[in-house]
Amino acid sequence: MIKICTVVGARPQFIKLAVVSRVLRREFQEVLIHTGQHFDHNMSEVFFEEMDIPRPDYNLGISGGTHGQMVGQMLIKIEEVLLQERPDMLLVFGDTNSTLAGALAAVKLHIPVCHVEAGNRLGTFDNPEEVNRILTDHSSVLHLVCTASGVDFLRREGFSDSVHLVGDPMYDAFCYYSARLEGSVLEELTDLTGAPAHLPDSFYYMTCHRQENTDTDQKLEQIFQAMDCLDAPTIYPVHPRNQERAARLRQAGGYHNIHLIQPVGYRASIAMVHRAKKIVTDSGGLQREAFFAQKPCVTVFDWVGWPETMVNRCNQLAKPDKVDILNKLGAQAWFDPAYQPFGDGHSAEKIVEQIRVYWNGR
Repeated sequence: MIKICTVVGARPQFIKLAVVSRVLRREFQEVLIHTGQHFDHNMSEVFFEEMDIPRPDYNLGISGGTHGQMVGQMLIKIEEVLLQERPDMLLVFGDTNSTLAGALAAVKLHIPVCHVEAGNRLGTFDNPEEVNRILTDHSSVLHLVCTASGVDFLRREGFSDSVHLVGDPMYDAFCYYSARLEGSVLEELTDLTGAPAHLPDSFYYMTCHRQENTDTDQKLEQIFQAMDCLDAPTIYPVHPRNQERAARLRQAGGYHNIHLIQPVGYRASIAMVHRAKKIVTDSGGLQREAFFAQKPCVTVFDWVGWPETMVNRCNQLAKPDKVDILNKLGAQAWFDPAYQPFGDGHSAEKIVEQIRVYWNGR
């Protein structure tokens, strides 16, 4: 049986892994390597528990530090695993430091790399994930793409036969787990002190974790000012590295309309997406999930990550600025149910099919 090593490290990758691994293991041997990039229970362990993801064969325990330190340590440890396992292929998702480290380790050992979510481009090296995704694509032999815009970007860069449009495994996961939601998934929310957090009947759902938005008090305070004056409370699960700043600013500013809670698992997150009035985020995953659920979204970011969502004001970019965010939240969005740019909910099968075709050709 062909052996495939899959490298993951962050929560968006766990979501994609949940649907892809389920299909992949029907005909391939998978060895799962978790770098440890997201290590907090609510950022990692809970996803494996609630999404029935196979336990990692290796957990490298690498997190924190600069981008260079993180990628360097991961590269060393992943290479050690690959030398021991000697896989036929390496599979990576997305654009994290774990993705880049896995691709670099494999290509140096002449192990073919398959990149799921290939071709996504912002058009700037000011974003660290852009560097990761471009270097990963140029280290890969198989480019499995979520949307038509990704195909276009890769063809402009000279790729052709290796590029396949398969749809978005995030959409697979959203469809699969949305149909299996239980009322209890929102009963265990906790605030940053560990006290129970009660979800109001009407609310906005916000995530904000990118360094560009949380590296200074001024930017996050502008976002808080916007959310605090809305017509319903804002629920904000806070990334562990941003909890001190968020709690301090909320207390100092008296932002009582913003509820800070601990990071939530996938099921709780999509349940809140379905129930929220609107979404405010800087996450590439959550802006797509808002689109899947036909919820208006404001993305606090400088670049368009998923142009397919930027239609009819379904998803709008905003600066970390109170006035800009409020203006965008006030705009009327319109969703076309016939417009399905992220596939049909069966991308996992198409991903595995392309891997099978690749090996049949070999």
